[in-house]
Amino acid sequence: MNIAVKTSHPLKQGKAAFPALPEMRVRVRNGIVEFPVHHVRGGTSTGLVIWDRLAPADVALKEELLRHLMGLPLTGTRPGNKQITGLGRIVPTGNKVFFGEIETAADGSPLLISTLAQLAADKSAIDWSVNCGNMSAALPVWALDTGLVQRAGDGDFELDIRNTNTGVMAASRMSFVNGLPEDAVIPGVDGAWPGVDLFLNDPVGAKTGRLLPTGNAVDTIEGVAVSCVDVAVPMVIARASDFGRDVQDRIETFDTDKALMEKLRHVWTQAGLRMGLKKRNGEPMTADELANSETIPKVCLIGPPKGDGNITVRYFTPQAGHRSLAISGGCCLAAATLVPGTVAYDEARNVTRLGTDFAEVKVEIENPAGVLDALIDARISTLGVEIAKAAYKRSAQILLAGHVPLYHTSPALRDALLG
Repeated sequence: MNIAVKTSHPLKQGKAAFPALPEMRVRVRNGIVEFPVHHVRGGTSTGLVIWDRLAPADVALKEELLRHLMGLPLTGTRPGNKQITGLGRIVPTGNKVFFGEIETAADGSPLLISTLAQLAADKSAIDWSVNCGNMSAALPVWALDTGLVQRAGDGDFELDIRNTNTGVMAASRMSFVNGLPEDAVIPGVDGAWPGVDLFLNDPVGAKTGRLLPTGNAVDTIEGVAVSCVDVAVPMVIARASDFGRDVQDRIETFDTDKALMEKLRHVWTQAGLRMGLKKRNGEPMTADELANSETIPKVCLIGPPKGDGNITVRYFTPQAGHRSLAISGGCCLAAATLVPGTVAYDEARNVTRLGTDFAEVKVEIENPAGVLDALIDARISTLGVEIAKAAYKRSAQILLAGHVPLYHTSPALRDALLG
């Protein structure tokens, strides 16, 4: 068998020389370039984690690599694409790729730098504008499995994560007993798997710099009362009843309601313009770009809880309904229930109201997969609502670690991977 391995990987500027396992190498096997990936689950999302050092620096070539790996159209759109030539899973929650790198923090500890690519099954275009709280849970698991970071025996293993899409800093924590990670059970995932606690520090204004990007707790758009809130991710929150729907309806029935989805699209487009949402290069997003965005703004249709939770949600990414609830969106909605005047504040039931001292408030959000618990550390001051951090628990696992053959790379991509 003819195998050639690229053994030299020059360090990108500012990157520390952390060791990695020998299999973390691009190789050529029988004339075909093979690229190392970890196929992972984080929370209720699945996708890949890639060592950024192995990927092309050029964004166009990096995006070509993603299309090969995930089975996307190489150009344009392909309606109905099933991604059978790649590792993507059609739905937005199964079409995520993190690029990870390890740097050295000011205190000498390792710092994981993450960059998320959000993909859509039928589009060659790739969205680099948001983070994913669910998939982020897989990052410390990946870092340990690759050998890029080490843990010192049993007890808590902590790793800070900086996301380049949003600038949000998070702290991750796993606990080990007898060499094995402690498991966690979360809604939407069968069984117990390695647990990961994640803490988002200073999550307000991830994309807009403001808790309430329009300056208002409530705006009226297309005749509907909405709240535009930016905590971890910019989101548009409205009552399901204002769209003629029962929030308890199955999420699949929202997806197939063409009139609802069209009205939602008009609302999130206008809300995005009012929030001043920007592209990765800093330019304002146009109405057409917002209407076709796969990532921002997120949309929540809410209503009162049916069970013992505090609020019920049906969450949109925004183009499709989510079968559970994204973590970033959950943290944003939980925070919104604490902000007087928002739609979420009015719809939530039995949420502890904020005082003048920072305190952790637990918000239980009923969603199609169960109940998501979010902890918001916040207070009310003369400046309004101040949010110090948001915390949540996920589970994560490695589904497969190995090499993906890239059968039809362009000469430029092949040279970039092997040069």
